[in-house]
Amino acid sequence: MRAIEVSGLEREFEGAIRAVDGVDLEVAEGEIYAFLGPNGAGKTTTVRMLTTLLRPTGGRALVAGHDVVDEAAEVRRAIGVALQEAALDPLMTGRELIALQATLHGLVGAEATRRGDALLARVGLAQAADRRVGTYSGGMRRRLDLASALVHEPRVLFLDEPTTGLDPVSRKAIWEEVAALNREGTTVFLTTQYLEEADNLADRVGIIAKGKIVAEGTPASLKAEVGKPHLEIGLADGSAAQAERVCTAFGRRLPEKEGKVLVELEGGAAEVAKVVRALDDAGIAVESLDLVEPTLDDVFVAKTGEHLEGDIEQAPAAAEAG
Repeated sequence: MRAIEVSGLEREFEGAIRAVDGVDLEVAEGEIYAFLGPNGAGKTTTVRMLTTLLRPTGGRALVAGHDVVDEAAEVRRAIGVALQEAALDPLMTGRELIALQATLHGLVGAEATRRGDALLARVGLAQAADRRVGTYSGGMRRRLDLASALVHEPRVLFLDEPTTGLDPVSRKAIWEEVAALNREGTTVFLTTQYLEEADNLADRVGIIAKGKIVAEGTPASLKAEVGKPHLEIGLADGSAAQAERVCTAFGRRLPEKEGKVLVELEGGAAEVAKVVRALDDAGIAVESLDLVEPTLDDVFVAKTGEHLEGDIEQAPAAAEAG
């Protein structure tokens, strides 16, 4: 069974504004799927429909085998949702918020206490469990929201930009927890403003622009679509012209950069050793050698014509590590 199956999904708002325009996608059980898109592309609207917060105006979506319209209650029981702006009462303690979430899901007594304590420990908040949430750092609040979403052991977890605005240490802690949850069998649908996050965590990536899916695949396959790896060669003796002649046997020569010879490798990384041997045979001394792979940013720009905002304006360091 697919964890998520979407066919022809649409959402039109007043004024004939079609925010989501015929989206098709599938997410396998046990997969981490990263959903990327520029601001206004339809990303958030799609997630709101998949989590039953917004009714589609066309198409169909199944989450955990249940229709998001006809079986919305069943969908809600099967999913966990951690939104970017978590509604956490600053006057309650972390333990109280987890207990409230457990009650909402029908867990009471010793089982609710056991589950809550285990989750607080899991996300590193056991020592802060009895502090008011208003005293938590940004990273701690995000981890508490993640724990809240896991109280009922959901089959599918939706994470909406879980690390936006966090410092590198807090981001890494969230990444590690998401990866651990996935290893235990939880399917994760992740929206993010950070291409590094998608590249590190996701089994597959979907890119939406102007309400339509414009690219989908593994990070490696998407990067391969937009270009081949290239080699940047720094020379010890300045014989650039001769080095360029040698390198053209292995691929297309690219414009020189910072005094380095650049060549796109038709055969990929496997060609590096051959290039080095050929340069050595030609008596050309190599000072430095860097293999540069295409990035998800290259893919994003090729498919949408824009850079992803979060990768240009790096996460502010104001949020404390927690």
